[in-house]
Amino acid sequence: MKRNVCVVGVGHADGPYATGLQPNALIAQGFTRALADAGLRKDQVDGLASAGHSGMHEVAVAEYLGIRPAWLDSTSCGGSSFEFHAQHAYRAIEAGDVDVVAICYGSNLLSASGRTLGTGGGGGQRGMQPPGPMKYEFPTGLTLVGAYAMAANRHMHEYGTTPDQLASIAVQMREHASRNTNAMYRTPLTVDDVLESRLVADPLHKLDCCVISDGGVCVILAAEHIAAGLRWSTKPVYVRGGSGGTTHHSVQGMSDMTTTAAVIAGKRAFETAGIVPSDVDVFCSYDSFTYTVLVTLEDLGFAPKGEGGPFVAEGNLRLGGALPTNPDGGGLSCTHPGMRGLFLLAEATRQLRNDAGESQVQGAETAVCNGSGGWLSTQGTVVLGTQSR
Repeated sequence: MKRNVCVVGVGHADGPYATGLQPNALIAQGFTRALADAGLRKDQVDGLASAGHSGMHEVAVAEYLGIRPAWLDSTSCGGSSFEFHAQHAYRAIEAGDVDVVAICYGSNLLSASGRTLGTGGGGGQRGMQPPGPMKYEFPTGLTLVGAYAMAANRHMHEYGTTPDQLASIAVQMREHASRNTNAMYRTPLTVDDVLESRLVADPLHKLDCCVISDGGVCVILAAEHIAAGLRWSTKPVYVRGGSGGTTHHSVQGMSDMTTTAAVIAGKRAFETAGIVPSDVDVFCSYDSFTYTVLVTLEDLGFAPKGEGGPFVAEGNLRLGGALPTNPDGGGLSCTHPGMRGLFLLAEATRQLRNDAGESQVQGAETAVCNGSGGWLSTQGTVVLGTQSR
């Protein structure tokens, strides 16, 4: 018999500034705080998922945390890694292979980069051989933001999307961040502020791009019978479904720059959860760039393809809008320590617990998290809700 699966613990590490803390220390902070949030002992955790940049990363994390999990996941597909971890953990718990899984991430990207930030010298990346076809892209001067800018330009060409519409996404994320005392930037923005910020790769300006921060987070999933005896048993948050998809690795493999694998992942996740887009109360979207939000909300069915620009410009991402998105301020204003996918699951849980204070989406019962990895390469969609399937 399949078991229901709940999110039982969430813990954030220090950030967005955590000078002096290494990644494993940030992971340990998040893990310890998630255990306390759930009311669990660490010896009850029998599964661990984590993504990093070193070999046997999850094994090293387990040792650092002092746990001996029987189930491990180190799937690494960029920012969407953690939505894949959640799907895998959900299925393993549902099947009875494991009872409690901690999904962890921590990064001191900002502190470690220091004055090398933006030079290619941060995080030990200088001199690395680009993988696969990217070795032919890098010498042309193409950057990560340049690849997203190419995709945004194609969307503008095909559908008439404008820089003002993209900028409105950054404005709404900053509005959310203004309510969040833990956000990196809280000063309100206007569309003109975004458009007048430095042009990084046309049409994306500095304020169309995510922040670079330190930080970490841990989300713990458990079988329902375990959740029933824990702190949040009166406000359970259920994992209702999830799926993923990938269409390419490097940007030159992207056959259609206006469509991502979220079309595939979202359809399957929604079907598994038994919902349609209009049922969603909170959208936690990967927002590495404003264009990331625009294209994935279209691909998930929240707006018809090509109509995402007018949809966001109407203010629909605000609290009280048709699709409240990233109420914590997202990667554009709150925090983005290299990969942000796990923060989406944490924020969705906070909302469904009705525990978000001034940032609360009233009456939230269903949340969708969509992580995006690489060059819009890999998409992972997870549906959470206050009711089981």
